[in-house]
Amino acid sequence: MKYANEIKRRRSFAIISHPDAGKTTLTEKLLLFGGAIQIAGAVKSNKIKKHATSDFMEIERQRGISVATSVMTFEYNGILINLLDTPGHKDFAEDTYRTLTAVDSVILVIDSVNGVEEQTRRLMEVCRMRDTPVIVFINKMDRDGKNRFELLEEVEKELNIHLHPMTWPINSGKDFKGVYDLHNKSLVLFTPNTKASDEDVVQIKDLNEPLLDTKIGESDAAMLREDVELVDGVHGELNVDDYLRGKVAPVFFGSAVNNFGVKEMLDTFIRIAPLPQSRETSVRELDVNEDRFSGFIFKIHANLDPKHRDRIAFLRVCSGKFERNKYYHHVRLDKDVRFSNPYSFMARQKDVIEEAYPGDVVGLFDTGNFKIGDTLTEGENLFFTGIPVFSPELFKEVVNKDPMKTKQLEKGLMQLTDEGVAQLFTQFGGNKKIIGCVGELQFEVIQYRLLQEYGASAEFKALPYFKACWITSNDAKKLEDFTRFKTNNIAADKDGHVVYLAQSEWFLNTERQNNPDIEFHFTSEVHK
Repeated sequence: MKYANEIKRRRSFAIISHPDAGKTTLTEKLLLFGGAIQIAGAVKSNKIKKHATSDFMEIERQRGISVATSVMTFEYNGILINLLDTPGHKDFAEDTYRTLTAVDSVILVIDSVNGVEEQTRRLMEVCRMRDTPVIVFINKMDRDGKNRFELLEEVEKELNIHLHPMTWPINSGKDFKGVYDLHNKSLVLFTPNTKASDEDVVQIKDLNEPLLDTKIGESDAAMLREDVELVDGVHGELNVDDYLRGKVAPVFFGSAVNNFGVKEMLDTFIRIAPLPQSRETSVRELDVNEDRFSGFIFKIHANLDPKHRDRIAFLRVCSGKFERNKYYHHVRLDKDVRFSNPYSFMARQKDVIEEAYPGDVVGLFDTGNFKIGDTLTEGENLFFTGIPVFSPELFKEVVNKDPMKTKQLEKGLMQLTDEGVAQLFTQFGGNKKIIGCVGELQFEVIQYRLLQEYGASAEFKALPYFKACWITSNDAKKLEDFTRFKTNNIAADKDGHVVYLAQSEWFLNTERQNNPDIEFHFTSEVHK
């Protein structure tokens, strides 16, 4: 319990959304509040060369999308916040899923115009699996969108979660006048193209005050009184325990691009969001208040600085105190390692730190020792569980276009697949390298990075596979026979686990029926 005060002042969360819902813009506004940046970058505008603070790689800056999770640390009102901005694009969903294992809560951004979209559903399913506490930010209220009641109903039904409005909008689109803060009983007025300031906040404890009519007009005031009476009657005060158990999601309305409604959400977040939590391991539940250090790697990023061939492993501290230059036990490799330059992150800027506590994310300089899911401890042999690897849906053979660069290609493939962007399989009985991805865009990113960062030129040839399944059996002989008879469809993943590559759903179902002693798995936890 000696680090209780440090744990108390930390919050770690991820921002998730469907692409283009305004997630990266919201991230920047939060950083502005924390004083971490002075100017927001324009992701979509080619005229402005300042890019989004949280978009790391060249290809992200060209396309205006985030393809890798960024980590940012900032302080707000005495609370140290670790914010993880995740890719919205579905092709990079796996990176997002793993990031969700490293945070204690989530802010979900929903576009008020489009409502719930496909990627929103998938991300929410992962939050449901872990009962992660969720706060919802309904963005783009300054655009003509769906009716507010209909939108809330859609979110509840589609995402299977109870919502609890914390602010309430006055109109939307060009008639958007602001929000009423149901918790603080105050009116926050909206002026287009200016950010909300303290002068725009009017304390209105009683909605029957004539001041409300003066500020927003009689008809809007009458509608707001009616809406608030209805909302209060249904929801009342927020039960914070229900939020922490992932049963209820507080909802805020705003416009991230105008920095409107963001402060109200951030103030509530630091008031109610969970502290760093205890975690399950392969041995026991590990209490966050234990004195001995432990943490796990949830992400690896190669070549953060293109001038230097560096790899950064992102470590989530789970217990105890992480110290610079101290030896820690690398459980998988069974060896002790130390770090002379551990980093904290402000997107692409890195600051060397002396220590870190539960909830913090630390960047460790890596020469190839780490894989996703690796655990560091002060001696105890344990792994943190629940870090998933999913079955890819697209498969392509790697074709080397420059035999002189074979070594660079192999190194690039190993390092980029260590990051978890894609999976690498080697076909049995040959040396054919197969890349498995969730989406087409990942192949583009890998091809681009192989060339830019490793000088290796490769093409990808599509393969007719439908799924990769990890296969296990209690009967070693049956497994051996199966792999021998199906050589063309058998490969090994990077850890040497046997994988069956099925051409179609029909083939997969047939093999499962014909081989009841063999189990076919669609996910592989990083450590089995």
